[in-house]
Formats: sequence, C-alpha cells, structure tokens
Amino acid sequence: MSKKQSVALNSVFASVFMTITKLIVGLMTGSMGILSEAAHSALDMGAAILTYGSVKISDRPADESHPYGHGKVESVSALIETGLLFVTSAWVIIEATQRLRSNTIEVQATWYAFAVIILSLIIDISRSRVLRRVAKETGSQALEADALHFSSDILSSAVVLIGLVFVRYGIMSADAIAAIGVSVFIAVVGYRLGKRTIDVLVDAAPAGIAEHVKEIALRTEGVLGVPRVRVRTMGPSVFADIVVHVSRKNSLEKVGVITHGIEESIRKHIPEADVMIHTKPVQNDGETTLDVIQILASEQGLFAHNISVENFGEKRYVSYDLEVPEHYTVEKAHQVATQLEERVRDKLGNDTEIDTHIDPFGDQEIKIETISKEEEKTINDSIRTISQSVAPTCDIHDIRIRKSTDGLSIALHCSIDRAISLIKAHDIASNIEYSIKKGLPHIKRAIVHIEPSDA
Repeated sequence: MSKKQSVALNSVFASVFMTITKLIVGLMTGSMGILSEAAHSALDMGAAILTYGSVKISDRPADESHPYGHGKVESVSALIETGLLFVTSAWVIIEATQRLRSNTIEVQATWYAFAVIILSLIIDISRSRVLRRVAKETGSQALEADALHFSSDILSSAVVLIGLVFVRYGIMSADAIAAIGVSVFIAVVGYRLGKRTIDVLVDAAPAGIAEHVKEIALRTEGVLGVPRVRVRTMGPSVFADIVVHVSRKNSLEKVGVITHGIEESIRKHIPEADVMIHTKPVQNDGETTLDVIQILASEQGLFAHNISVENFGEKRYVSYDLEVPEHYTVEKAHQVATQLEERVRDKLGNDTEIDTHIDPFGDQEIKIETISKEEEKTINDSIRTISQSVAPTCDIHDIRIRKSTDGLSIALHCSIDRAISLIKAHDIASNIEYSIKKGLPHIKRAIVHIEPSDA
C-alpha cells in the first residue's frame, strides 16, 4: 500500500469514528449543534472514502487505455469533494440563520458535549496536518481536498465549542454567528481548490511553469531556440511537450545528447516531470560554405570531402569529391551528382561554378583471404623500396596486406617529422599511395596513415 493510500485509509477510519461518536452524543444531549457536526462528519466520511478510492486508482501505472496514467481521477475526486464543501457551507448557513430567527438554544452544554468536541478537534488537527504534508509531498489533489475537509471540521468544531462556552454565559446567538463566518471561509477555500482542480481537468498550464521549462531548455548546450512549450498536469505528474531548435550540422548522436541533457535538467528542477522533446534542425548563423555542401550531400545520403571554395570578384568556384556507391551506373552517379550541384547552386547563388569529382565507394563488407609468406615478403620489400624513393624521410612500418576477389589492398603507417604541416603530410601520403599503385598494378587500394615520429 502506498503512502497516499495509507493516509487516505486512516482518514476513512477517523471519519467513521467521529461520525458515530458525535451522533451518539448529539442524540443523548439533544444538541442540534453536535448533531449538525455529526452530519458534517458523515459528509466528510463519504469524502474520505471517495478520496481513498481515487488515490488507489490514480496509483495504477499507465497502460494502453490510459497512456498518461490515472492521475486525473484524483482531480475528479477533488472536484466532487469541493462540491460537498459548498453543500456543507450552505447547510450550516441555513441552519445558523434559522437559529438566529427562532432565537432558540440548540446546544446543551454538558461535560460530554465538551469532551466529544475537544476529541474531534484533536483528531481533526492531527489528520489535517498529516494529509497536508503527504499531499504536498506527492502532489495529490485528492488528499489536499481531504485535508481541507478536516480543516473545515476543525473550524466548525471550534465554533460549536465556542457556542458551548457562550451558552454557559447566556449569549445564545454567538454559536450561529460564528457558524456563518466559518461557512463563508470554507466556501472561499473550496472555491480556490475547485478552480485549481478545474484547471487541471481542462489541461490549463500552472502559472509560470511553461516559462520555467523554456528557460531550463534554453540553458542547455546545443539548443538554439525553443519555439513552443506545452505543459499540463495530471495528478502529481507534469507533462511537458517541447520543440527545440538545434543546428542541422549536428549528428543524430549529438542531437540525442542534447535532448538527454534537456530532460535531465528539467527533471532536476521538476522531479515529477514527464518530458517529450521534438527537435527541429535549423540553419546556424555560423555555418560555412563547406558546412552547407556537406549538409546538402548528407541529405541525399552521400558524403562530400576535399571541398575547395575559391572566390574571384562576384564569381565563386566550388569543387569537391563526392562519394557515390560503387554499384551505381555512370548515368545514376551523374544524376545524383547533378542533383546535388543544383541544390548547392540554389543555396550559394546561380553565379557559383561547381566541379564534382565522383568517387566510388564500397558499401558492403568484403571477405578477404590470406597470402603466402613468400608473396607477402616480396610485396613488403617492394612497398618499402617505392616509399623510400618517394619520401625518404618517412619511416614505413606496420604494413598490412589483404587479398579479396577485387585484388590486393594494403595499409601502412608512415612516421614523419611532427613539425610538418598537415597539408604537406597529406601530399606525402598521396604520393606514396599513387606510386605504390603505379609500381604494383595488382594492388587496387593503398592507404597510408601519417603519424608524428618520436624523434
């Protein structure tokens, strides 16, 4: 049994006990005041039973029929209890008015009348405190409404107690006047609770919470804007639906990191929040021409590299290598390359001249075979000889040779002076690759990995 269910069930027992006790004492003394209290407690008993039932249902986990859980059951219960508060207030006002008009004494100030009212006060104060504390901890509107009922019991019991005291001194109208004042107070508090409950039922966002959620999201690294935030509450839960702008340069993995960061930040400030985030990629002010070309290529499922952009007056010259699946025909490859060129030109301007170098790339795994030790030694010696003739300062090591149905492919490491620029190092690697394939025509692919030397 959850904490909410436990305190709700204890309220049922307390209400049953006080209803029976007040009814017995009221009948024994003939006191209309105490009988009115018994009726009030009976009303509270019904509300407590309703609260227990609603809390028990609201604790059920979300399911297919109720994907957002059962939290609104508590709101419905709170609304019904609010209605009962208004009924109680109206009834007490009517009774008090009749007493004032009839000018009759309806309270018999016996010792056990005092005893039952004092006992009622002690129980009501205790239950009201417990219910308010748990309602605040769990965000339960049903428990909050039940706490309000017990608070109204405290006030009405206090009124009866004051009436008993004043009856002893012959002031007969004090009980009725105090009862009217308390009833007005109960009605005002009930109105406030009812308004909050109706707001929840019609999905009105709590004041300020949408702005708070937006503020948290905007502070998250990688978020460029938050154009929309929708927030609604259901029982103790807060559901936030957010749209955030992120840079279109971001990878899916990076976007995932951003959304996770938003969720964590919101839950840190609003622990009961259930967050749904929709990302919208937008153009960042800091995007370069290279970024634009790579983004447009990726949108076609392609990859552009070795991008060069040259400006001459009003003219712009762009060139790049475009990786296209090797199983494409020339016609298909030219078609996708032309489509990308048109999109790039639309973005950069019609005065842009574009040169595309189409690179075929394999998108399937290839099975490899082993080669003989003799063949491996011969190829290794040839590679070292060719590499030293092209780049004598390059230390060749870690040569790996793989054989497939397409031919041989090799990969090697080349250690060079760490102070050499990256552009020069790339040229050295390209020259080695070209020379190896030229000197050993049966090698279809050569990859040279450049790394700084230890010297």
